[in-house]
Amino acid sequence: METVLVDAEVSSRLGKPFWVVWGIELWERFGYYGVQAIIALYFVNQLGFSESDSFYVFGSFSAFSYGFVWIGGWIGDKYLGTKSTLILGAIILMFSYVGLALANHETIFYALSGIIIGSSLFKANSGSLISKMYAKGDSALDGAMTLYYMAVNIGSMLSMSVTPIVAQKYGWTYAFGICAVGLFLGVCNYVMFRQMLANIGSEIDKAPFNYKRVGLISIVGLIAIVVIAQLLTRTAICNGIVYVVVTGAFLYFLKLAFSLEGIARTRMLVAFVLILEGVLFFVLYNQMPTSLTFFAVHNINNNFLGWQIPPAEYQVLNPVIIVLVSPILVRLYRQHPATHVTKFCFGMTLCAAAFLVLAIPQYTATNGLASPWWMVLSYFLQSTGELLISGLGLAMVAELCPSSMTGFVMGIWLLTNMLAGPIGAWVGVLTVPTTASEQLPTVASLALYSKVFAEIGLFTGFIAVLMWFSRPALNRLLKH
Repeated sequence: METVLVDAEVSSRLGKPFWVVWGIELWERFGYYGVQAIIALYFVNQLGFSESDSFYVFGSFSAFSYGFVWIGGWIGDKYLGTKSTLILGAIILMFSYVGLALANHETIFYALSGIIIGSSLFKANSGSLISKMYAKGDSALDGAMTLYYMAVNIGSMLSMSVTPIVAQKYGWTYAFGICAVGLFLGVCNYVMFRQMLANIGSEIDKAPFNYKRVGLISIVGLIAIVVIAQLLTRTAICNGIVYVVVTGAFLYFLKLAFSLEGIARTRMLVAFVLILEGVLFFVLYNQMPTSLTFFAVHNINNNFLGWQIPPAEYQVLNPVIIVLVSPILVRLYRQHPATHVTKFCFGMTLCAAAFLVLAIPQYTATNGLASPWWMVLSYFLQSTGELLISGLGLAMVAELCPSSMTGFVMGIWLLTNMLAGPIGAWVGVLTVPTTASEQLPTVASLALYSKVFAEIGLFTGFIAVLMWFSRPALNRLLKH
């Protein structure tokens, strides 16, 4: 998640069509992040899965949610139309959240599979529709994209605030049901004001509505839901698919790089290194709903001023900190200009620190329970690091690659999220005891978490040090 400030002048140039798409984007992200915040806990506390299995399922779910977005983008651009694909994806998501609210051991994977298909159809086309509202070179596009990302942050902040509390107080059905209600509101708003988007969309959108194509994509989508639901129960196969897809894409990227000559080849190879570093960031990001949340379950004193904090609630700190820190960073950028490379180095250093600080509570905890302020500090460091990496990493990679490959490179960057799914799950499982059939005593659990988080922090810190050493060379390359 990311956000940047936009001034009032640019904001005033945004028309009503923009706000229609903005609204459905907010509610779509509301639903997705609401599920992400509690799904691993749901598998353990409601369905009786082990923590390890819940992490692996979440890893596959996360990988597929991001890994097939390019297919939805292609369908929107070339086959069904941007708007039709977007609304079809939103409707599938809405019913999938309903299915999740009513799920049991037999149907849960079909609901998750529906979310994957719905997200794949929706995600690329909402941003694409925003970009089609403005001519190339129009300065208002930057402001529009800024507010578009703000919808992501607002939606995630609202849902991550609500769903953990509702799940703890009223049950999982109501928590997931809220996600469905939110998207229902977004779909209703979009349908009510869809005429404002009549002249906006891809070339296919200008043709008459094609019921046959919508029906065909719907049937293919249903078949895909059934197939993916079967795969999600076999995470080893899911991981294999991820590795094959990402390896093929990365090898093709390297083939293109070596087909170039001179400085162009060098810059492409540097971009590849940055892509690998992006994978590391998203592996760390995926610890929020998995290992960090269960750390809060087992080893954080969640009693704060008489209120029992739901362990998943700490995740809301991520969008809150992003919203609060963004204007501070914007001011710092103006006062102390720095290259993208330097910001990227600072970001990875902060991410390393976010996990290193979690090795300290073992020395200050009482009976194995640490203060919740350690979670606040960790989230502050990692979320600030995210502001310096997530969006800037893509900008750096795009800057290093030839302009004719910009779209391809953006697709490769999305695959960093896909690859981070299984790797992030594997890292999270390191925090789960392997020699005990039951949960470790609290003090021993804290020692295990501290050890693993320290190792994650040290590894990330090592990568950050390498980045700092390579910074001068990278800055020279970016100037060419």
